[in-house]
Amino acid sequence: MKQHRWQVKPCQNARILIGDLAQKLHISPIIAQLLVLRDVKTEENARKFLNLKQSLSEIYDPFLMKDMHKAVARIGEAIDKKQTILVYGDYDVDGTTAVSIMYSFLRRVHSGKLHFYVPDREKEGYGVSSQGIAWAAQHKVDLIITLDCGIKAIESIAQARSAGMDVIVGDHHEVGETLPDALAILNPKQKDCNYPFKELSGCGVGFKLIQALCITKHLPFKEYLFCYLDILALSIAADVVPIINENRIFMYNGLWKMQEKPSLAIRSILESAGVFKSKITVSDVVFKISPRINAAGRIRHAKTVVELLLSESAHEAYEICQEIESFNRERKEIDSSITKNAIHNITQIDPANEKFTCVVYEPQWHKGVIGIVASRIVEHYYKPSVVFCGEGDVICASARSVHGFDLYNAIEQCAHLLTNFGGHKYAAGLSLKKENLEEFIETFERVVARSITPEQLQPSILIDAELAPEDVSMNLYEDLQCLAPFGPKNMRPVFVLRNVPVSEKTTTMGHDKSHVKFFFDTIPAAEGVAFGMAHKWAQLQNHSLAQGIDVCFSLATNTFNGRTTLQLDIKDIALPQTFEQTFEFPPIAKKKRVGVARKGRRCNRKKKSVSLQRKKCTM
Repeated sequence: MKQHRWQVKPCQNARILIGDLAQKLHISPIIAQLLVLRDVKTEENARKFLNLKQSLSEIYDPFLMKDMHKAVARIGEAIDKKQTILVYGDYDVDGTTAVSIMYSFLRRVHSGKLHFYVPDREKEGYGVSSQGIAWAAQHKVDLIITLDCGIKAIESIAQARSAGMDVIVGDHHEVGETLPDALAILNPKQKDCNYPFKELSGCGVGFKLIQALCITKHLPFKEYLFCYLDILALSIAADVVPIINENRIFMYNGLWKMQEKPSLAIRSILESAGVFKSKITVSDVVFKISPRINAAGRIRHAKTVVELLLSESAHEAYEICQEIESFNRERKEIDSSITKNAIHNITQIDPANEKFTCVVYEPQWHKGVIGIVASRIVEHYYKPSVVFCGEGDVICASARSVHGFDLYNAIEQCAHLLTNFGGHKYAAGLSLKKENLEEFIETFERVVARSITPEQLQPSILIDAELAPEDVSMNLYEDLQCLAPFGPKNMRPVFVLRNVPVSEKTTTMGHDKSHVKFFFDTIPAAEGVAFGMAHKWAQLQNHSLAQGIDVCFSLATNTFNGRTTLQLDIKDIALPQTFEQTFEFPPIAKKKRVGVARKGRRCNRKKKSVSLQRKKCTM
């Protein structure tokens, strides 16, 4: 494991701006500073950022998306003529949620035949497969709507068109130079698409299509569109798209619905995952719900997930959730075994750890978990990593990247060796002929070596601000919830405390004593938990700790026996002055704290004061 570099986010020359926001919005200077660091610098933008419940009325016009008029007109024609429609989606969480909401909507407004199709990960691979098109032709489909896939399916969509089927592509992946011959392409990343927000999930693109259909057919949003917000939130969290702009509105309201008025399927998943909390968070979705949803597609077939999300019977939903639980247990065992095997192989291939990449291949590895394994390898070596499997002439892989490095661009430079590829900046899938594997390994290493920077090869922790011990309080924790939901491009704030004396009560914990429970003399109201840092704490104890230590952390809470206490979720620890100070710590004004509203109280008596009442869907 590499040592983390601590980096402080730049916030110089912002003292006046921070003070101005704090005064106008009647919020604490700390919250104002965090808004500025998130590029929320005007009073108007700050009010929108802090009041997400009201923002559903302000989501973008779906017809700003290129080809939306064409898509809606063709679906309207299919509905009027009672033609056969096929909703086709990928096998991951984003794809299955997209298929589910589109199929659910269409079965309410379409009296003709309706099918859904999710490819088999093992037999068909990613995207629109020729087998899927053949299935559609066999079932006399008139119109195919793809979601979370299709932008690279040049041959398959040509096959569909030649069979007399129209295709609407709904996708959010990177767009290549050549586009498929589809009737309409809905993808905000098209260069000539005027849609204001480019980072929708695949399910988000489907949601915008439903919105456009609701507008055309004069259907109320509350009943026909917003009912899918909890499922949309699941896709946003699972696909790791930025939780900013429209995604942040969807996530906030989706988490609220997930907690207060969940759909039958979502409620069943929450119960199965043991999520019985007063506050459902993005972390709950990412670490407890998404892996279970993904497990079906990884171990068996993702159509199980669609059947769950479309279920109208509590008993049926319960039975499917139990089946998915068994898939998830099996998935954990498989990916743990393969990860150990992969790390051993990398040690043999590169014993001196000199390469810039990690590329491994074993024919028998399970295709459904190689994406997880690639992520584990990145965590271990912190290098762009590719994991291949397959026993035929064509083998496939999942790739993952490190922060800041454009993996998709690097793979694109190896395109002449590939039979197929697609993905994002940080995650991609690819396939190639086995005979090209060695050349790919050499080419990929060369491409990455000449373009990756030393900074990108070292994991870093971005710090929002330095706090004084007296700043650490439950009040600050509650104030921070006005910035939620947290996720990519709006991460949970990270702070640093410097020269903190450590209490003698500090101790290791866990069955293997690998974790540390910290107590700090100057912060009696909060404990700290550092998972997996017992070895680092032991190393620090070999030095003089007279000045205390530097602690990098986020604020959290811990509930035990009905009592909730403040907790420091420790990211890293170090001796004083050992972390990189790229920027000076932004000063936090020390003036009388007004704070944010809690329990329904408004922050200020003035008419324009911003209400920061938080629902139960915070991080």
